[in-house]
Amino acid sequence: MGRLVPAVTRALDILELFLDGDGTLSAPEITRKLGLPRTTVHELVTTLAARSYLVPVPEQPGRYRLGVRTYQLGSRYAEQLDLAAEGRQVARNVAETCDETVHVAILEGTDVIYIAKVDSTHAVRMVSAAGRRLPAHCTSVGKMLLASLPREELEARLPGPGDEPLRAMTPNSITSPDELREALTEIRARGVAVERRESNPDVSCVAAPVRDSAGRVVAALSISVPTVRWTEERRVELEALAAEGAAELSARLGYRGAA
Repeated sequence: MGRLVPAVTRALDILELFLDGDGTLSAPEITRKLGLPRTTVHELVTTLAARSYLVPVPEQPGRYRLGVRTYQLGSRYAEQLDLAAEGRQVARNVAETCDETVHVAILEGTDVIYIAKVDSTHAVRMVSAAGRRLPAHCTSVGKMLLASLPREELEARLPGPGDEPLRAMTPNSITSPDELREALTEIRARGVAVERRESNPDVSCVAAPVRDSAGRVVAALSISVPTVRWTEERRVELEALAAEGAAELSARLGYRGAA
């Protein structure tokens, strides 16, 4: 790797300071936070402002906020994001850590669609595949995504009184809408979803939510484990790993908050 350019590094350090707090800073505050000479900060801020990366805050003399140029760059980055491609990369990282099968899925209607899958090195047949649909209520990713819906939207997707029960994929699948509602309430409280042999009689899964730059849940990441390797201790470990993977994918999509 080539040599880093100090002036560019310092300019980027200044821009990144605006990611915290209320988004406005003065030159003295920048000087104090970065420990740079006042003249250096003044020159860098003047240059960034001249290029529209920073703009003065109206009615607050001496204070700056991020300018339109940073928004244009961020928008172009967002346009180039590919959830499936980013999901595959993160899923690969997670799978390398735990050597279990990792999925990323999105919600469409009452089904989940798997957009990324990375297999473990173990020979265990999975019912999923990239591009395949499964009933959301039978999967950890699906339950995570259903739990993230506004309540009105969730109710519009669930069977009403007199409707047929939910479809079962195994004897462990939830078929009662009321039982599903209770499960989703627990998922909202815990922030992770668990599925115990509900879509595959030999596999259990954990899942965590993936958010976009606006904080909306747009996908979920899961880790699937065959029954022979499933224990409560392992579940706790994988819940944490799924949450870490989902957080990494969320960050790649521009999310900066705390899930």
